[in-house]
Amino acid sequence: MDTPADNLTCTEPGTLLLMRPRGFCAGVIRAIDVVRMVLANLGPPVYVRKEIVHNRYVVDELASQGAIFVETLEEVPPGAVVIFSAHGISPQVREEARERNLRVIDATCPLVTKVHLEVIRYARKNYTIILVGHRHHDEVIGTLGEAPESIRLISTVEDVATLEVPDPSRVVYLTQTTLSLDDTAEIVSCLKERFPSIVGPPGQDICYATQNRQMAVKAVAPQADGILVVGAQNSSNSNRLVEVAQRGGTAAYLIGNAGDILPEWVKGRHRIGVTAGASTPEVLVGQVVERLKEWGFTRVEEVEWVEEDVRFALPAELHA
Repeated sequence: MDTPADNLTCTEPGTLLLMRPRGFCAGVIRAIDVVRMVLANLGPPVYVRKEIVHNRYVVDELASQGAIFVETLEEVPPGAVVIFSAHGISPQVREEARERNLRVIDATCPLVTKVHLEVIRYARKNYTIILVGHRHHDEVIGTLGEAPESIRLISTVEDVATLEVPDPSRVVYLTQTTLSLDDTAEIVSCLKERFPSIVGPPGQDICYATQNRQMAVKAVAPQADGILVVGAQNSSNSNRLVEVAQRGGTAAYLIGNAGDILPEWVKGRHRIGVTAGASTPEVLVGQVVERLKEWGFTRVEEVEWVEEDVRFALPAELHA
């Protein structure tokens, strides 16, 4: 049951600091558009391996339109259409799709594909690839599959000390696209100390959207006495936004929707920051804003860190 608004309303109007950029990134928009286009062109059912993006609201909405989300390709009838999620897949999954004669449409984010291509390139040159990421995340599982014999996965600074590589002069580090900038910088610093000859990716692997949202939180956190991040529990980039705020000493909470806001997170506070992970639809942010307005945060200030204008082309399979 919701707490009555009059028990939470500030004695003076509170301020809501609404961060920009927030919510959907170009890779997420592309992936969702792929599912919608395939449903419109081919009609349901259309199968999607894993969550197309890590947000239950988005998944449920697409499911209501005829998308069927599956964990494995064994659940897809032979010859059917299957869409691969934005997080990428391993070569083994691609081979299984071929064996089952599935019509594949790949919605992998191009920035994730970039990391896959880096893995392939360095593995062919006999480098040991140190992949910084979270073991059970869908993106990391797919990346590991490109060259499992060449990759060493690490997640923390402490992991660096235990690394064993056949040739310390041929080592490269790559990263998951949705990591904390600060945590990754610390790990990379330790890697460079341990392996002076280590090389890095030709460009930053952490994606532009992850960087921009984290930088916006860093800028707003000192001005706020609480931050709400709208995003799914299994969304890596959303969880990192909470950590960025907390690292700066600001109370921060991850919420799936307006109903998740606990009264103690709001009562007595005067300036609340609101942002959203890269797979969070704006409708959920709007609901959070309306809830906070009901509770007395009637001053809304848009705080823009940078303007995003990134767009990705649709998969080639949709042009065939």
